[in-house]
Amino acid sequence: MKIISKNKRAKYDYEIIETLEAGIILYGWEVKSVCQGQARITESYIDKNNESNALVLINSDISPYKASHKFEEQERGRHRKLLLKKKDISKWIQAIEKKGLTIVPLDIHLNERGLVKINIALTRGKNKVD
Repeated sequence: MKIISKNKRAKYDYEIIETLEAGIILYGWEVKSVCQGQARITESYIDKNNESNALVLINSDISPYKASHKFEEQERGRHRKLLLKKKDISKWIQAIEKKGLTIVPLDIHLNERGLVKINIALTRGKNKVD
């Protein structure tokens, strides 16, 4: 497993309750940029999409791939859908709606097969005293 980007502030700012590995829908140029280490998730978070009842990664920064011929059409900050089982999606959506929890990305990595995966965590914010 090769870690591309890590959210170091997540463990400092949040109490991690549960973690899960999810797939992420990316364009071809985004996959090439991630493989080159051009992804940042420090300011990103995960929220639900009301239209499709799915979880989406918001405010992630994947730099444009330099050799792409569609350079002007590339969207850096678009919402990226996460690939999870329906059971997990419904469980985590209920948790963030009822319990006031937050879903935060922990890291983006390449697994053994070369697929881009993201580790996400169901978290509760810490107080300053903690």
